[in-house]
Amino acid sequence: MEAVRPDSCERGTAAARAEERPAPEARAHFRVTRFIMEAGVKLGMQSIPIATACTIYHKFFCEINLDAYDLYLVAMSSLYLAGKVEEQHLRTRDIINVSHRYFNPGSEPLELDSRFWELRDSIVQCELLMLRVLRFQVSFQHPHKYLLHYLISLKNWLNRYSWQRTPISVTAWALLRDSYHGGLCLRFQAQHLAVAVLYLALQVYGVEVPAEGEAEKPWWQPLFK
Repeated sequence: MEAVRPDSCERGTAAARAEERPAPEARAHFRVTRFIMEAGVKLGMQSIPIATACTIYHKFFCEINLDAYDLYLVAMSSLYLAGKVEEQHLRTRDIINVSHRYFNPGSEPLELDSRFWELRDSIVQCELLMLRVLRFQVSFQHPHKYLLHYLISLKNWLNRYSWQRTPISVTAWALLRDSYHGGLCLRFQAQHLAVAVLYLALQVYGVEVPAEGEAEKPWWQPLFK
């Protein structure tokens, strides 16, 4: 029971804990979520299931101490569980083989021996543990649909030359993906994250929203309701 954190992982509490993560812990989570993203791509997962896997991982470690369980086992179980949540089901064998090649590039798939079956059982048992720890609350609202809507609106708002000469859309999507390396997905509402990455992409390339200087409010403020 010492492994379980005493407070719940609601949005406000998770935000404070995520900000208070020491640097070594933050680096460890960064490496593991990078593994989740790369393994997810190799498994053919779409962006939403990968985002769900990262969120499940971060939320689990809001409740559990970092050294309580193997981080990469939790990551593999997060991928497995996210596939179920987002109805993009994955086979444990595929997760194991992709993970094995991630850590052992160029190696052959694992044989179906006792080692394989032990790892498979560990993934399944860890998934059940995660569901209990997270109280089966593993469905999330992600910023992706909001960002898509905002990008379409912005494209229609900007002149064609400004849109074509700057990779605003590509940059915004990359920033959103990178935000899942940390606990931002638990700290802020989905639509706010979408506005934030779009705002940052515009700032990076020095693109101004038309008529912003004459407007009473910044273009992003009405979106923060």
